[in-house]
Parts: sequence; C-alpha cells; structure tokens
Amino acid sequence: MDDSTDRTLEAVGPRLKRLRQRRDITLSDLAQETGLSVSTLSRLEAGLRRPTLEQLLPLARVHGVTLDELVDAPATGDPRINLRPLPTTDGSTVLPLTRRAGGIQAYKFVLPAGRDNTEPEMRTHEGYDWVFVLNGRLRLVLGEHDLILEPGEAAEFDTRTPHWFGATASGPVEFLSLVGKQGERAHVRAAPAQHR
Repeated sequence: MDDSTDRTLEAVGPRLKRLRQRRDITLSDLAQETGLSVSTLSRLEAGLRRPTLEQLLPLARVHGVTLDELVDAPATGDPRINLRPLPTTDGSTVLPLTRRAGGIQAYKFVLPAGRDNTEPEMRTHEGYDWVFVLNGRLRLVLGEHDLILEPGEAAEFDTRTPHWFGATASGPVEFLSLVGKQGERAHVRAAPAQHR
C-alpha cells in the first residue's frame, strides 16, 4: 500500500472513537450493535488493527455515516450529492439537503429510538416548518398537542408555536424537514377532480 492509504487507514481509529464518544456509548454497547467483539473495537480505535470492509460496514451503519465519511475519503462528483451530516451530541443524524442561503432549507433527520416518557424540551423560533415521516414513528409535541406521526404522514406549523420532535420507544425514526422564514410555506398541489 502507498503512504496515503496508510495515513487514511491510521486516521480511521481516532475517527471511530470520536463517533462512539459523540453518541455517548461504551465499547460494550457498540459491540452489541455491530456484532464485533469489544477487543476488536478497542484495537480498531487504538489503531492497533487495520480495519476491514466487513468491520467498517456495520460501524458506518450504526454511526449513521457513509463509508467515505468513516475513512475521510476525498469528495468526488457533485457536492450536492455528498453532503456531510451536521455534528450532534444525542446520537441523531442531521443531513442538510440544501446549501443555498435564504429560502426554504431542507434536512433529513435520523433520530435514535427514544423513550415514550421523555419530557420534551419545547422550543420556538421564527419560521415555518413542514415535516414528512419516511420510516419509524415521530413524536411531535406542538403546543398542547402530543402527536404520533406514522410513515407517509406530514405536519406543517408556525415555529413560533412551542414544539419538539423525538423518536418513540418502538425504534428510530427518519423524517424530512423543510424550514423557511416566517410566511414561507411548503405548498402542496392537489390533482384536479375527475369529471364523470
């Protein structure tokens, strides 16, 4: 292998450790999620073992990153297709889908399984939000309403209304979010009624 490949593989260990620590989980927790042994994970993080594709695939999946991100491969092709997740401290993945300033911003969220009795930390801000659930169940607390949205369901609301999003205990949830300035809304066009 050449020097650049060696350097790339050497950097994987510290990156794996940062990803695990960001999710605030132990090596034992990660071993259960990936099927890899604690000793293998420890040696990978310490750089004492070269990672194989069979090890990197489950690690990328549980950390919610691509293989390219895991090994810090150089970006290729259209940068709009290779957007990087925003860092979080709660184990969730936030992937910006737009990069232009102003206008409606699009994000994909992947939230880890939650607890059904989680006390929501409500927030408000200027703008308008539209959410669409792709997979899982999304708990949306909106003002005095506590809703569960299923795959294929959507909600839109003024973000000056106190709100909070979370996954249920049934598992992780994936959803899209379009956020715009106050007054900007996602518009849905309905097909015209069929005349008989």
